[in-house]
Amino acid sequence: MEKVIKVIFSISFIFYLLALVMLLFVGVMFVGIRGHIWTDLSLIEYLRSSSNFVPFKTISTYITAMFDGSLNISIPIKNLFGNLIMFLPMGIYLPYYIKKINKVGGFTFSMIILLFVIEVTQLVTRRGSFDIDDFILNMVGALIGFGIWKTKIVQRLLK
Repeated sequence: MEKVIKVIFSISFIFYLLALVMLLFVGVMFVGIRGHIWTDLSLIEYLRSSSNFVPFKTISTYITAMFDGSLNISIPIKNLFGNLIMFLPMGIYLPYYIKKINKVGGFTFSMIILLFVIEVTQLVTRRGSFDIDDFILNMVGALIGFGIWKTKIVQRLLK
């Protein structure tokens, strides 16, 4: 039974990684957020026009829009909760596969590096933008996942 659980967990991790790559790098093209007009800009111009380095700027804009009705409610909900939920599974998978990051400090450091690499890769490949608010929401989601991972129920299930 233990082997079956490990195989199912591994297969689900592979599907999660594929879905993550699709959402972060491929899906952007289908949504039309970044089009061919961005390729005419230099990397510096692209960085300036598509990045947000001000913490909580996008988050507060979406929260305000939810209450004042200036945006369709589905847009802020998808962006806020989507970014939160997107990395929640990483909080479970990462400490499962990498035993050295089973403590909150090691996990947090690893996630900061991973998320920074993803944000910069999106920027350099022009498959998205660098948004510190995405970084914050992804990190919070991963920490929630890590909190779930550390619960006695989950630990008992794995043993």
